[in-house]
Amino acid sequence: MTSNDLKRGQVILLDTAPCLVLDLSSQSPSARGGSTLIKTKYRNLLTSQVLEKTFKAGERVDAADFEKRKGQFLYADGDNGIFMDLESYEQYELGDEMYGPVKGFLLDGTEVVLGVFESQVVSVEPPMTVELLVTETAPAIKNATAQAQTKEATLETGLKIQVPAYLESNEKVKVDTREGRFISRA
Repeated sequence: MTSNDLKRGQVILLDTAPCLVLDLSSQSPSARGGSTLIKTKYRNLLTSQVLEKTFKAGERVDAADFEKRKGQFLYADGDNGIFMDLESYEQYELGDEMYGPVKGFLLDGTEVVLGVFESQVVSVEPPMTVELLVTETAPAIKNATAQAQTKEATLETGLKIQVPAYLESNEKVKVDTREGRFISRA
């Protein structure tokens, strides 16, 4: 494939590592005969580094041998997370570098998407939104102000997020896993 075919969310092979395209923009030069440049921002799925690279239009780009599989979070074992491939029932123990960023959103049994590169899990995608129970938060203060106020709340997974002042402990909330923010009551 060529650099013109690149899309956000695609996995390409750069320097023998799978890389997820996060953002791209096309830049046309003002001079005659200049070739269009395609600037990409990508995440190396092996090291989690976010880098940028510029390709010339039509430059050859290799697609990674990358597969997304349905998986399930089974349980936490210290700093590691145990996941299972729902097709082959194979279990994977993932270290803190992959499990750490998503552990605040995962309860036992949560379905996830596992990114597999050369028979090795290199990424874990939680669902877009999850419903979690508020275990600890400051009491609600009525008629305190006319402006929307937020307060910190601890969820059942240990994740701390900002929630509206009217929420109390033992209420379920919907959380956006991409930004780690409160969406609504569940």
